[in-house]
Amino acid sequence: MDKLNDDSLVLGIDEAGRGSVIGPLVIGGVLMKRKKLRFLDRIGVKDSKKLSSKTRTTISRKIKKITEFKTVIITADEIDNLRNSGTNLNKIETNAMTEIIKHFNPDLCCIDCIDVNEERFHNRIQHINHKMKVITEHKADDTYNIVSAASIIAKVERDKQLAIIRNEYGAVGSGYPSDKYTISYLKSLKGEYPPIVRQTWNTIKNIEEKE
Repeated sequence: MDKLNDDSLVLGIDEAGRGSVIGPLVIGGVLMKRKKLRFLDRIGVKDSKKLSSKTRTTISRKIKKITEFKTVIITADEIDNLRNSGTNLNKIETNAMTEIIKHFNPDLCCIDCIDVNEERFHNRIQHINHKMKVITEHKADDTYNIVSAASIIAKVERDKQLAIIRNEYGAVGSGYPSDKYTISYLKSLKGEYPPIVRQTWNTIKNIEEKE
């Protein structure tokens, strides 16, 4: 494997909306030369969960000015169709990450690991490009600024998609099962779910069993 140098291309990948029952899953990818990574720290990049919505949006704009980036949006409807045809969530995410990796062809790829088994996931990503150096770690969005940048891009895009959903469907909450407003919205549908709802989620089965 070639050693990395200052001009090596580093790609960070992270997702937003994995556990959500409403709205899309968004995979974000951010590419930079290794020698420019320090600029991410200067503009305040950190794990998106540690930033307010307003700060994320501001930093997202700054990231887009100094990097190359790509997002893949997988709608709730698409997730249901894929899961019903036998594709699990990890595979759905991995396919989207593969699309981003092939688009950028980086020298180093850093990903916030989505599998409980880091080595297994590492091998899957390495298989995409054997010349590419791969780092797959849990909480990579907190460890590597390029992954933090990807987490911000993904989260801001998901928030944007959710705003579109709210405009059409009303108060759906955050979209996560832990949110009482989301659960109230789902219960109000009385089993008539629009395509923004992931009907293959256990959340839906639990609601229907209780009614």
